[in-house]
Amino acid sequence: MSNALKVFIDGQHGTTGLQIREKLEHHTHVQVIEIATEARKDVNARKALMNEADIVFLCLPDAASKEIAADLYQMDTRVIDASSAHRVDNKWTYGLPELRTEQRTLIKNAKYVSNPGCYATGAILLLNPLSEQGLLPASTAIHINGYSGYSGGGTAMINAYESSAVPSALAVYGLDFNHKHIAEIMKYSQLQRRPTFIPSVVPIRQGMIVLVAFDKTELNGTTQDIKQLYQTKYQGERFVQVKEHDLEQDKFLHISNLGGSNNCEIYVFESADQSQVMVSARLDNLGKGASSAAIQNMNIMLGLDEGLGIN
Repeated sequence: MSNALKVFIDGQHGTTGLQIREKLEHHTHVQVIEIATEARKDVNARKALMNEADIVFLCLPDAASKEIAADLYQMDTRVIDASSAHRVDNKWTYGLPELRTEQRTLIKNAKYVSNPGCYATGAILLLNPLSEQGLLPASTAIHINGYSGYSGGGTAMINAYESSAVPSALAVYGLDFNHKHIAEIMKYSQLQRRPTFIPSVVPIRQGMIVLVAFDKTELNGTTQDIKQLYQTKYQGERFVQVKEHDLEQDKFLHISNLGGSNNCEIYVFESADQSQVMVSARLDNLGKGASSAAIQNMNIMLGLDEGLGIN
């Protein structure tokens, strides 16, 4: 791979960094350059590798991403930030290719790309089409529920769950109504009113469901309009699929990691009296919600096939 493009993962040993590294083992166009274990906290050694790389992945806590970004702005290297530090920063391009028609072009030409949050990916893929086409008034009160595998909490939560140090049950968090994904959900779903968002952790390693329910009086359209809108919006998208769910065959929409893939499945459910509707997104919190999405963005930036190294 003498002509391979060079990639450096800053924070390779975190949850997202490890998965990006593992997936790039099978990528045919890039070479991961690695820092010596003893130099992982050496800022100058890290910056030297960043300068050498064609693409840098930042898999760091928010504060650390902001700190190192100040140095990256002085380099020619292109950057994908997996943290939430820059998701609503106008200097950075939001890395959700399926957001709108021109988003892939923006990502392809960008120097700095901010990878979306996992919950935000599901919420925005559900809400943005409705806002964009006027079915969802921007001032509507939105209530979002999300359920994620415990890997979304990083290494500490993974160790806690897998050592049985925490109860094997659903745990609700974000109880201060101030989850860090809310800002990007608002911005990229075109919402004027701050939504409520209640996330929960469930006792499986990977997987995610995001749910938004409406009274039909809040929407400018029927359930069939919503289904048709999603089908039109995501027609031809490799990684977003609009699905039908037969409630007579299965009364449950099960959380799933979708095989660790980069897929997001969209579902629409209607109450028996047709007065209420619920839209749902199912994805892998570490796939389309993190590492696979980051590699999809890298492929777009480098002009490669979007699926290389992902599934």
